[in-house]
Amino acid sequence: MSDLDLLTRTLARNVKRWRTERGFTLDVLAARAGVSRGMLIQIEQSRTNPSLGTVVKIGDALGISVTTLLDYEQSPVVRVVPAEQAVRLWHTEAGSYNRLLAGTEAPGPLEMWDWRLMPGEHSPSDPHPAGTVELLHVTAGELTLTVNGVRHIVPTGASATFEAGTSHVYGNDGEVPLEMVMAISVPPAR
Repeated sequence: MSDLDLLTRTLARNVKRWRTERGFTLDVLAARAGVSRGMLIQIEQSRTNPSLGTVVKIGDALGISVTTLLDYEQSPVVRVVPAEQAVRLWHTEAGSYNRLLAGTEAPGPLEMWDWRLMPGEHSPSDPHPAGTVELLHVTAGELTLTVNGVRHIVPTGASATFEAGTSHVYGNDGEVPLEMVMAISVPPAR
C-alpha cells in the first residue's frame, strides 16, 4: 500500500470515528467545517485526497489535531515519530513545504510543524477557531508574518506568538530560504 493510500484510508477511518464520537451527523460536521456534505462522504469512503485546508477545517470542527486525523496507530504513552514519518502536507515546485512533525490532544489539539518557504513564496491560512494560539521560531531567513492585515518581521533566531483566530499569512520576502518551527494549540471542541 502506498503512503498516499495509507493516509487516505487513515483519514477516512478517523474522520468517521471522531464524527461519531462527537455525535455529529454529516450535515452538522459539514456546517461546522465549512465543507460540503458530498466532500465528507468522499473522504469517509476513501474516494478523495482533500486539500490541507480541508483537512485543517475538519480537524478544527471536530476539535482535534491534523496529527490525530492522520494517525494510523494507537498512541502509546511515549510516541517517537521518526523523521521519515513526518507528514508533508503542502509543497511547491520551488521547494517550499510544511511538515507535521508531531501532535497530541492536550486537552485540545497541539501540533508541531516544520516549515520551509522559498524566496518570494507565501502561504495564507484561514482563521482557526477562537482561542487558537500559534508559536513559531525562525531558524533561518526572515519571516514576514501578516496577521489580520498587519505585517510583522520575524528574523532568524527570533520567535513570535499570536492568536490565530483571524486570517494570517506566512511569507518569505527575503532572498534566502526561510525555515521555522511552529506549534499550534487549538482549544477543545465544545
